[in-house]
Amino acid sequence: MSLTKDSLVLSVIIPCYNEVDTLETVLDKVRSCGLKTEIVVVDDGSTDGTRELLKDKLKDKIDILLFHKRNCGKGAALRHGFQAATGDLVIVQDADLEYDPNEFNKLIEPFINGNADADVVYGSRYLRGNKFRVDGFYHEFGNKFLTMVSNICSDLSLTDMETCYKMFKREVIQSIKLKENRFGFEPEVTAKIAKKKCRIYEIPISYHPRTFEQGKKIGWKDAVRAIYCIIRYNFFS
Repeated sequence: MSLTKDSLVLSVIIPCYNEVDTLETVLDKVRSCGLKTEIVVVDDGSTDGTRELLKDKLKDKIDILLFHKRNCGKGAALRHGFQAATGDLVIVQDADLEYDPNEFNKLIEPFINGNADADVVYGSRYLRGNKFRVDGFYHEFGNKFLTMVSNICSDLSLTDMETCYKMFKREVIQSIKLKENRFGFEPEVTAKIAKKKCRIYEIPISYHPRTFEQGKKIGWKDAVRAIYCIIRYNFFS
């Protein structure tokens, strides 16, 4: 049976680590996106009060709440969340305010109605067609460089491999055995969906980057790991 906007349930996987200042706002934005959602939050060993906030004030806003005893990394949190999801589609939503959940409505289009042939949809920050706050040159250059290397190795033509907004048919993402514990998830899952010959779409999204001073967690070591993951999962896994 084909999906429609009114019938589908979207599982929103929110990995969080020390996001006490933004998490409630993100949850409210997801709940008000206009779709039927199943919110899955995975607290990855937060130490700033996020865990207490989840247990006390926010638990009624969440459908599935999971906790890690220690910080294991974004990839580990996503694996846990993907396994728990029960919706028709699954998307990753970071717990900060860089991405706007209202854009879920655009990302579902290749899955529904007459366009229902997508297996995976990426929300691209670099397909210009929406609001895009200017990011730092080196951060954007790094993302585009990693995307280029990934494309060379996977024979895809993505514009934004590193985007948070990756939406999957649930059976697709649950069929993929993921290994990376940190930000290596992005090149790993891209390599593996390419190998599965998934039908992949890109949709332009808006983006509101935050700085390292505001809590951004990815760094140059993650970029080095990403190159390793691109090579490993495209050629040796």
